[in-house]
Amino acid sequence: MGQIIDRDPISSSASTTANSKIRLLVLDIDGTIVGESNQVGESVKQAVQAARSRGIQVAIATGRMYCSALRFHRDIQATLPLLVYQGALIQDPETQQCHRHWPVPAETAQALLDYFEQPERKEALSVHVYIEDRLYVREMTPATQAYSERCQVEPVMVKDLRSVLAKAPTKVLALANSPNLVQSMQRDLRRLYAPTELYLTRSVSTYFEATHPQASKGAAVRYLAEEMLQLEASNVMAIGDNFNDLEMLKYAGLSVAMGNAPDEIKTIANWVAPDVEHQGAAVAIEKFLLQKEVARTE
Repeated sequence: MGQIIDRDPISSSASTTANSKIRLLVLDIDGTIVGESNQVGESVKQAVQAARSRGIQVAIATGRMYCSALRFHRDIQATLPLLVYQGALIQDPETQQCHRHWPVPAETAQALLDYFEQPERKEALSVHVYIEDRLYVREMTPATQAYSERCQVEPVMVKDLRSVLAKAPTKVLALANSPNLVQSMQRDLRRLYAPTELYLTRSVSTYFEATHPQASKGAAVRYLAEEMLQLEASNVMAIGDNFNDLEMLKYAGLSVAMGNAPDEIKTIANWVAPDVEHQGAAVAIEKFLLQKEVARTE
């Protein structure tokens, strides 16, 4: 079943307490409720439905595009707005209402593209620009092809991505050919941009992502919980698996990292579940939200 670790030991009685306090469950998609098959497992669907039957609201927070995340939202029968593009867009699939949209300023996006176009990086990167829920690329590289197929989106090819910046992009993504290059770019750009200027993260080891500084999954979950649902952080359980989940896991009163998460993410979580291929999200939901209170005996 994979390794299960308590970072903050949670007893059976504490699990029952968590059960009574949690009113919002937030789930990442890739690496959390969806693995290699690109489908939500039946045990995860059943666990989510059981949680919903107990009055717990469920939302998805993902780096994916809105159009790409929509089928997973429907698979788990979520009713809350979708938190997509690392939280840069919060939109309700039922009403189409956009609750919040924080795009990257066009000037900043152009500087990023200039950086990615430097000769030492250009051939090693597949750069994606997202505007109005459409994906723009300069060419169909193998990395872009694989991304397109998994996300079920059709890229729009343009010779120069800077030419589409008449409108500010929701996100800029650079797919690299090695994790070392991504780490190097992250170090470079964190020296150039303060956290108040640009949010930089990795969703997988070779995906380097940039969004508006106020856009992160943590900020989006806080907005959903506190502004929309009038809840507190202690009422939130979040499950994620990678660096782009860091702020969300830190915010949630109960945080669960998947067994396939990097060690840095496991370290900050309250609990580490089995990996995604062993339906770890379902195991976590069962443990913290579905356990029946055990009768106390003297």
